[in-house]
Amino acid sequence: MDFRRLLLVDDEEGVRRFLGLSFEELGYEVETAANGQTALELFSSFRPDIVFTDIKMPVMDGIELLKRIKTQSPDTEVIMITGHGDLDLAIESLKFDASDFITKPINNDVLEVSLERARTRISMKRQLREHTENLEKLVEEKTRRIVELERQNAASQVVQGFSSALSDATQEVETGSGLFNELPCLVSIHNRYLEIVAHNTLFEERLGNQVGNNSFDIYSDRDSPGNACPVQKTFDTGKGQRSKENFLGRDGEEIPVTVYTAPLPNNDGDIELVLDISVDMTELKRLKDELLTTQYKYQRVFNDAPCYITVQNPDLSIAEANHLFKKDFGESVGRPCFDSYKHRSEPCADCLVRKTFADGETRQRETVVTTLSGEQKNMLVQSAPIHDAAGAIVQAMEISTDITEIRRLQDHLTSLGIMLGSMSHGVKGMLTSLDGGIYRLESGLKRQDPARVEDATRVLKSMIGRVKKMVLDILYYAKSRELETEELDASSFLKETFEIAEAKAVAAGVESVCDIPEYLGRLTIDSAAMAAALVNFLENAVDACEGRDIAGGGRVAFMARRTGDVLTMTIVDNGMGMDRETREKIFTLFFSSKGKRGTGIGLFISNQTIEQHGGAITVESSPENGSKFIVTLPMATSL
Repeated sequence: MDFRRLLLVDDEEGVRRFLGLSFEELGYEVETAANGQTALELFSSFRPDIVFTDIKMPVMDGIELLKRIKTQSPDTEVIMITGHGDLDLAIESLKFDASDFITKPINNDVLEVSLERARTRISMKRQLREHTENLEKLVEEKTRRIVELERQNAASQVVQGFSSALSDATQEVETGSGLFNELPCLVSIHNRYLEIVAHNTLFEERLGNQVGNNSFDIYSDRDSPGNACPVQKTFDTGKGQRSKENFLGRDGEEIPVTVYTAPLPNNDGDIELVLDISVDMTELKRLKDELLTTQYKYQRVFNDAPCYITVQNPDLSIAEANHLFKKDFGESVGRPCFDSYKHRSEPCADCLVRKTFADGETRQRETVVTTLSGEQKNMLVQSAPIHDAAGAIVQAMEISTDITEIRRLQDHLTSLGIMLGSMSHGVKGMLTSLDGGIYRLESGLKRQDPARVEDATRVLKSMIGRVKKMVLDILYYAKSRELETEELDASSFLKETFEIAEAKAVAAGVESVCDIPEYLGRLTIDSAAMAAALVNFLENAVDACEGRDIAGGGRVAFMARRTGDVLTMTIVDNGMGMDRETREKIFTLFFSSKGKRGTGIGLFISNQTIEQHGGAITVESSPENGSKFIVTLPMATSL
């Protein structure tokens, strides 16, 4: 199936005409609609494989149309058309299983790629459903056949308990009449010289006439009495035998069988003959091979999927994981999911799998995970129930799709506006503080009050530093900025930087300690950017201590040491500390552990600044045990 029926929905006639011609040139059968309501009416009769719809339309918008279509036909792929200002809505549409979104103006190459991706998804979904339906049908059919064959095996085993009654069966086998000739089994009689004395018609049809031949000759892997066959073991032990063997057919082919033997005693109680009843397992083996092949195909689909897939038990332990999950998170089978890729000691508060087990509904949300290599990824996570034959939920499947690139695109397009909005209140407060500081400075100069002048100078210096830091944050994220480096004395620079943050520590009642030796050497850095980064770390350390009941009081220490050509700076506090999940996310854009007090960009930009200077940051922290930030930078070649 080619999946080339396409419904185009847009309230602009020009867009419908232009895109309609483009789709027809690409070989699609196209119908158009001017709004979502008209599109729904047309959808039922046209039954398109792909719907291409604008997000913002009168009567019914694209998001509502997407929801309605997915309710009627989950397999229909929906591609959203969006302007740059509608990117949030486009991202939201992915949560409702939109296939993709394309921004205006529409590029033909991007259009073809998006359509091909949608057709591929339709094909994969239908193949997976066909494989699943065929597997369920095959398992049911083969299980019924296996049960039937096992019943035959059970009937054969009953023979062992009737040795005395079977003594009279020899004549029936020899004459080719009676019960044993009607059984769908290979029946033969053997004497104590390990010779075949009689067999039924089916035996002769499959193995040829074997009367007078050795008992072990009918086996494919035995050629002498030294390699005991079931008949010989029955004579040796006096007990019936049961084993899986391979007979040698009349055309040289191997016939898998389950052999049951029973001793036939004479009137004196001595074993005179052995009855061998063997069930042909050829069909059962074929059915098992087919089942294994089908399971292998299903496993390939599971393992080769380009997303993370896990199957989880009710206790949230991972029962199965695909190759991509194991590659990025290690071997996780048997471990709790929250430990394997969220690095938590307890389940997430909003765990999707728990909710799915509770009500059987599918769920989805976004989250950030960290791989074994330390790479952070934005994921769209979906959960779905797995039922047994009785309809009970026995396991749940969790599928996580990487949307990191989509989020990165959104961040670059919208973050400047978000950032400025979130900082507006802070800017207003700092401007007010600057006005107050200027007033205090002027009044101090007029009154010739040195203390008042000094206090005003300290406030102005602190506020100017904060304004400078905020402006640099905006510049660093709003656009690429080349470093404006200069060579300066490291000790002097670090002490001056510490003084900027010290005012906040004094105001918060937090002890601040500066341990900066003289003559550390010279640094080649962008002093404004580096100062803003270090002040960010120091002020965060103060925030971690402020307002907390700490024995001996809150304390922040700033230390620096030089080892060879590397300068190591350490910021240590005894504040609230962080768990592993927070440590892994603190340098992620817009992540903040301060709630409404944080913008979530400070540490992101500080990390970028350190990396631009060729340095690195490591973090050591645990809840209630404070934090340590270790920053390393290369020194200038001259001392």
